[in-house]
Amino acid sequence: MCAMRSQAPGDGEACFSTPPLRQVRRLPFEGAAGAVARSRTFIRNTLHAYGWTGSDDEQVVLTSDDVLLVAVELVTNACLHAGGPVELRVVRTSELLRIEVDDRSEEPPQARAPHSGTRPGGHGLHIIRRLTLDWGVVVHREQGKTVWVDMPVPEAMR
Repeated sequence: MCAMRSQAPGDGEACFSTPPLRQVRRLPFEGAAGAVARSRTFIRNTLHAYGWTGSDDEQVVLTSDDVLLVAVELVTNACLHAGGPVELRVVRTSELLRIEVDDRSEEPPQARAPHSGTRPGGHGLHIIRRLTLDWGVVVHREQGKTVWVDMPVPEAMR
């Protein structure tokens, strides 16, 4: 039996499933000082709230580690290259986890060769490309940008 019937003309048997799960958690930043450590704590607390911590499922453990790494990379890049983070968001649906970081720069991220010259680093975007399903940038005219990534929700957590 359907939970809700279609009001469209026809046999009246079309069913709609319940709306998908959608949760949003936010961490606003006052400045860049301590942003990376605060982000790490925020992501760990978020994953705990989702029931991902302490799981015996190997895919949940691995995905949790990837989520933490990617989120910290996004915030670190905002600190180093984009005038500091403004807000970190985690948007969860039943199948996807989207991590978004707003920053103060309108310049899109630029990948560089790891360890180029005398500068350390250069791994951030390579890590993000490797561990995420998709990623992108939304520029907000004269108000910075949002860098986002999509990661899968492990099957055991859907």
